[in-house]
This record gives sequence, structure tokens and C-alpha cells, in this order.
Amino acid sequence: MQTCKRAAHLASPDSRSTLLPHVPWGCLAFYYYFTVPASDPELYCTHFMKSVDNLLALLPFEWLQVAILIPFRNRHEHLPIFFRHLIPMLQRQHLEFSFYVIEQAGTQTFNRAMLFNVGFKEAMKDRKWDCVIFHDVDHIPENDRNYYGCGEMPRHFATKLDKYMYILPYNEFFGGVSGLTVEQFRKINGFPNAFWGWGGEDDDLWNRVHYAGFNVSRPEGDLGKYKSIPHHHRGEVQFLGRYKLLRYSKERQFLDGLNNLIYAPNIVIDRLYKNITVNLVPELAPVKDY
Repeated sequence: MQTCKRAAHLASPDSRSTLLPHVPWGCLAFYYYFTVPASDPELYCTHFMKSVDNLLALLPFEWLQVAILIPFRNRHEHLPIFFRHLIPMLQRQHLEFSFYVIEQAGTQTFNRAMLFNVGFKEAMKDRKWDCVIFHDVDHIPENDRNYYGCGEMPRHFATKLDKYMYILPYNEFFGGVSGLTVEQFRKINGFPNAFWGWGGEDDDLWNRVHYAGFNVSRPEGDLGKYKSIPHHHRGEVQFLGRYKLLRYSKERQFLDGLNNLIYAPNIVIDRLYKNITVNLVPELAPVKDY
């Protein structure tokens, strides 16, 4: 009966439309419906699965390999909730994935963007990724058909947040959860490192993406709905210098990012993720005058 359960899963509309979009399911269904007697359910399912396996062996694609980067500090209660939701979703999407939790140590103001750059550099040491997802730990997708893969253009996944009444705050909003291929992220020189505190780094990333000749794609309809996990920590201070930096996004793009970052990580392998701890200070990302 395990064969039947697997056949039923693969034959479901969810698998056909979102998990295996390249499979010509109509031809396959025609084959097993007219060649195997339905009077023998186990034989029926066995022939179905043989047909699936033979067909998949001929298809010119592999499961995407996805790295999920999570900037982190003092949100230990969020991680179990995050993994409890994300892992089953990514498994249903038939993705090969790994989590990187990039934790900021020390007393310096939180720098989300620099943590993403550190996580990217460390993830590149492990394997050749098809897609890198930059994911806040308190953002939980409501729809598991929001496919965590990358395409020809950078992707903004979290377009409708409950804390914003499920409305995009402004057209250039690029926060919460985004995804780029390795080549795209390198081409834009990653995130800026100069944004200490809350706000601005995602807007700068939007600018970098467009200066590099890309557009941003978004999921259609309600696929981009997310819930924000409530938290009781003192919020990070706003970065008051963000507007000045944003005015010079273009001039700073190739002076501040992946190419000027220096860091010394402490790495611990957890059962579910790789924890990368770094003590960040401004001197780790020196920027020339512009």
C-alpha cells in the first residue's frame, strides 16, 4: 500500500501543478489508465509508479538547490516555529535546501545586511546553489505554493504581510523575504554593509538590482501572504543615516558590499542548520570616499 500512497501523492493536483511542473501528466495518466486493469489496485499503483520513475529519468531537470539565509540575534523562540513551517513546505516543493543562521554577537547595533553578506560568503563554500533566499526569522509564509526558487529576475516573496494589512507598503518595498541567484547577487555586489540599525538596506538592495539592469518579480495573487511572529524584545533603533546613503546608492554600489567585507566567523553545525556567529563592527567593511 505504500506504493499506492506514493502514487496518490504524485497524482494529486498539488504535485502535478506546483511540484513537478515539467511532467506531461496528461500523457502519463492516459498510459496507466488504459493499460493497467483497475480491478487490481496494487498492480495498478505499481505500474503507475514504474511509469513515473521511467518518465522522470528522461526529464532534463534536477531539483533546485536552495540556501536559506537567516539574520539572527536574540530570537531563539522564533527558530523552532520557523523550521516547523518552512521545512515541510520546502519538502513539498521538492527542493534541496540548507539553512544558515547568521548570528550577530557583541554590542554593536544590528546589521541585517552585513549578516546576509556573511551568510552568502559562507554558503558559497559548501556547494553550488541555484538560489539564495534572504529570509527574516519572524516571517512565515501562509501559502506553501509560494515556490522558493529563483528565476531570470530577482524575486520578492513576501509581498503581503499581515502587519501591513496584506498591502504592499510601497512599490519599491523589497523586505522580509527575497531571493536571487548566485550570479545575480554577485553582479549587484550583495547588500550594502553600511546600514546599522533598522531600515534602509532593502531599499538600497532594490536600487542595486535596478542599477544592474534587473527587475523584481513577485508572486501573483495571495501567494505572497506572510504572517509575522510577535516578539517582545526591544526593537532595534532606526538608522537615521539611511536617507543619505540611499541618495548615493549608485555611487556606493561597488564600493560597499561583498567586495569590501572582512570577518572572522565562529561556525557550529546544528542538526537543522549551520550557525555562523560574527562580531560585527564598522571597521570590517571599510568604504573609500565617493
